[in-house]
Amino acid sequence: MITAYHKEYSDCLGRDMEFKVYGSGGKPVLAIPGEKGRFFQWEETGMVEALKSELERHRLQLFVADTIDAETVCNQWGDPYHRVRMHEGWYHYVVDELVPRIGELNATGQDLLVVGCSMGAYHAANFFLRRPDLFDGLIALSGAYDTYGMYQGYMDEVAYANDPCVSLSGMALDHPYIDMFNRRRMVFCCGQGAGEEASLAATRRLEQVFLRKGIRARMDYWGFDVDHSWFWWNKQMPYFLPYALGEEPWPPRAREDREEPEHAYYPYYPYSPFPPRERLLYFEEDFD
Repeated sequence: MITAYHKEYSDCLGRDMEFKVYGSGGKPVLAIPGEKGRFFQWEETGMVEALKSELERHRLQLFVADTIDAETVCNQWGDPYHRVRMHEGWYHYVVDELVPRIGELNATGQDLLVVGCSMGAYHAANFFLRRPDLFDGLIALSGAYDTYGMYQGYMDEVAYANDPCVSLSGMALDHPYIDMFNRRRMVFCCGQGAGEEASLAATRRLEQVFLRKGIRARMDYWGFDVDHSWFWWNKQMPYFLPYALGEEPWPPRAREDREEPEHAYYPYYPYSPFPPRERLLYFEEDFD
């Protein structure tokens, strides 16, 4: 497998930023590392190995970005006004500088699939939901999709723009982005095991927002043995890739005929209205 390391100056951030490329062609995939992760995290945690066959067959070309989480979402003692603006600067680095650079390096002319795990899932979802014109697919695993815990409840116009649950809740039902979302493929997944409590609650909150806005997405809730770890994310990412890439049809409607009580699958929300294990949100029989 061909790999390449890049270190390039960012005008948005006023510093050098690094990223790494795996593979030499195929569908461009932008990967966002997990909490405080660096551009080499996906290699160290086994995700590159999990995707090796796809990369070697030139079906994917993987671009792993660098983050500044330690200065933004994870800097719990910093001033939130400054932190959210640093976050916005990094957002613009990715969409205004890194994404065009990926287009130059990939040279297929395809829109990007954006993916991430844990904090990377939040970032990936935020990129996709703010700029569906740049991305045609999303895989978000075990993320949190609001900024309340990241910025201790701080809210202004910049934090609002980077809070998917809040900003989507305020989106008009006739906003053109909703049609764009529904012409693309979104996958959200989290487990119900150790460490997944916050992600489980966050994924359900986002699912409720999608339902209210008529936004289609695949929402999967895996079992009690599925914890918040790379062991499971390395299994989930290859599993969901064919769906996100449009190479396999979406599964049939989520099964409603299970006899198990809802609390058997949703221990933290025993009165949840959602069906067990997985829910596919859509309002037509098939995707185009």
